[in-house]
Amino acid sequence: MPPESGSPAPSAPAVAPQPPAATRPLVDEFRLGLDAPICLTWELTYACNLSCSHCLSSSGRRDPSELSTEECFAVIDELQRLQVFYVNLGGGEPMLRPDFFPIVEYAVGHQVGVKFSTNGTFVDAAAARRLAGMDYLDVQVSLDGATAGVNDAVRGDGAYAAARQAMDHLADAGFGAFKMSVVVTRHNVDQLDDLKAMADSYGAQLRVTRLRPSGRGADTWEQLHPTQAQQRDLYRWLLDRHDVLTGDSFFHLSALGDPLPGLNLCGAGRVVCLIDPVGDVYACPFVIHDEFLAGNVRGPGGFTSVWRDSELFASLREPDSEGACVSCGSYDACQGGCMASKFFVGLELTDPDPECVLGNAEPLLAALAADRDAVAPRPSQDHGRPGVPVPSPVTLRPTRRVRV
Repeated sequence: MPPESGSPAPSAPAVAPQPPAATRPLVDEFRLGLDAPICLTWELTYACNLSCSHCLSSSGRRDPSELSTEECFAVIDELQRLQVFYVNLGGGEPMLRPDFFPIVEYAVGHQVGVKFSTNGTFVDAAAARRLAGMDYLDVQVSLDGATAGVNDAVRGDGAYAAARQAMDHLADAGFGAFKMSVVVTRHNVDQLDDLKAMADSYGAQLRVTRLRPSGRGADTWEQLHPTQAQQRDLYRWLLDRHDVLTGDSFFHLSALGDPLPGLNLCGAGRVVCLIDPVGDVYACPFVIHDEFLAGNVRGPGGFTSVWRDSELFASLREPDSEGACVSCGSYDACQGGCMASKFFVGLELTDPDPECVLGNAEPLLAALAADRDAVAPRPSQDHGRPGVPVPSPVTLRPTRRVRV
């Protein structure tokens, strides 16, 4: 997902003639692509002890072909040479990898900062102390409701208690301002004040992100994504709270008026991308589909070659086509919205965002619903555990000794 902060690497040559870099706005530099990503998301494993109903990667089972520890170290060496600002480590649940701590320690020891997302189940007191003792590390604990009822409806019974326990351990260990990460749904959007107060009580920072119809979210998006009225309320709420992070995931809301803080641009293949557990590189974490597969880090030239030479990424860096949005005066504000959200509901990439706050996608969505032959693309992979319900109950793990 797009970064919250960071310094760009030098820009890659544009596909079409452009003004000199010194005279172009910074956002244009990002739109044309960079020589290296500012940051990237790296799903270390598809293994997960949860089965969240909106999981973007449909995680559950470990892929036996996931990158080895040595291969992960080699990728980090590349990212260091490329001067990547940081990596977002996720999954699945990244702490399920036995080599999780060695990988994190190798990254921060090689000038690659780490943010990692966790459901909190494995953040016991000892793990929290070990995390608190590391530099260049940020932790994001996922929590999708201010109450157990709202959170556990999508993440599984017991998930709320696990996340709260993890945050208690991080606070007790003196970790500092970790992040509390919330996917905004129609069921928790009215709890944002309570979630902000909860984060503040821990000395943490609230981070809210947009729900996409990706992974298992393809089956639950219709029931979970905020209504138009809730989107407008969310926009006003975010405008008044610049200390709440968004990862630039709500730039489609900027069509309502003043732009939200941040890049306000889809950075897929331009400034960000995704590496999955087996080394496949996708344009962003929300388009795990063969159509957006750019290459694999195990191939000749590694990640660097994928980033710089991929035909897919080159196409994403070409000047945008406004498509159906050409007649809308808000295009410069919202940039047409989220590529992944369009793709997985069956819209063209040049169509309006399915959650366009001006309602421009509604006729297209209605036409798709009425077309019996219309079939929206499905995520290419499902790593769910056969026989395990979605969501499934969460078992709090016993305290484990972690060597410090």
